[in-house]
Amino acid sequence: MPCWYYEKKDLKRETPSIHDGIDFETESRYRKEGARFIIDTGTKMGLRYDTMATGVVYFHRFYMFHSFKEFPRYVTACCCLFLAGKVEETPKKCKDIIKVAKASLSEAQFQQFGEDAKEEVMTLERILLQTIRFDLQVEHPYGYLIKYAKSLKGDKSKLQKMVQMAWTFVNDSLCTTLCLQWEPEVIAIALMYLAGKLSKFEITDWSGRQPRHIRWWDMFVEDISLEILEDICHQVLDLYSQQPARTDSPQGNAGVVPTKVQPVLPITTPTKPIGGRGAGGFDQRRTFVSISRISHDTAYSEPPCSTDSPTSLPSSASANSIGSVLPNIFFFPWASVSSYANFITTTSPSSSPILKV
Repeated sequence: MPCWYYEKKDLKRETPSIHDGIDFETESRYRKEGARFIIDTGTKMGLRYDTMATGVVYFHRFYMFHSFKEFPRYVTACCCLFLAGKVEETPKKCKDIIKVAKASLSEAQFQQFGEDAKEEVMTLERILLQTIRFDLQVEHPYGYLIKYAKSLKGDKSKLQKMVQMAWTFVNDSLCTTLCLQWEPEVIAIALMYLAGKLSKFEITDWSGRQPRHIRWWDMFVEDISLEILEDICHQVLDLYSQQPARTDSPQGNAGVVPTKVQPVLPITTPTKPIGGRGAGGFDQRRTFVSISRISHDTAYSEPPCSTDSPTSLPSSASANSIGSVLPNIFFFPWASVSSYANFITTTSPSSSPILKV
């Protein structure tokens, strides 16, 4: 299987879009807009959270091989959601996805789909499959989040609040490139750590504790440093300090003059991703992280929320986004995560379902 993990420095200077003249900030915005578009569209179509998350991961992986100048992000987003629906057994017709997308986009943005939008998406699906090398199964932090939370001891109401906040952070993390940097186990731990700091839930005891376990996550991921966790936390927190994203497109919008002739869409895939961490995904970080592998069968063994509302969890684009919980956070790159605890002035919106752990 291909390695889908990259060094953070490579994501800032070695992607196809950056080589194609798009700066890092612009590429980050395009990735965020594409991710939110997938989540918005999937939510309107009643898709499950894991389907939308899988679509976003496909989206991020695709642009590790291709430039945003070659492939418009909204067309790619529809294609990723279409494929994810089939993989996660929640299929939607291509024409229905395009219909919902058209209602969400401006006329100039929808022009990216060409004269035959369905044919455009279907053609791109073949390129997407070749790009991700038919590696269709994707694990997400959600299952690990619930599994880890069940091992924690403490005040139940505070634990519920912490897990709900961590779940929302996982939703919003899809707008970053964290899924290209770290395994879902590590992301789940980091965002539980962040939520614990912000909700002031101190984890002092947990089931299965052994003398060698200094921190609760040592049972699941050994030797992970606080520096790594805080770097992950800051990448998510940075989302809430950024200015509202512009909605212009890298191509196809009125008033935007392309700087070069658009190349023909390639049918082949590069032999290996740029940068990377080597085959197997853990090689270059074995000194920092030794994952205690967890059975994939447990990843979604239980629904993370009440069964009467399985698809109503807050997304990064919804009114229940954690951004509304942290209205006045300003990002300080070198501040400790614990310093953000002082900014909490309200709890999660009451309309959010409470996760059952």
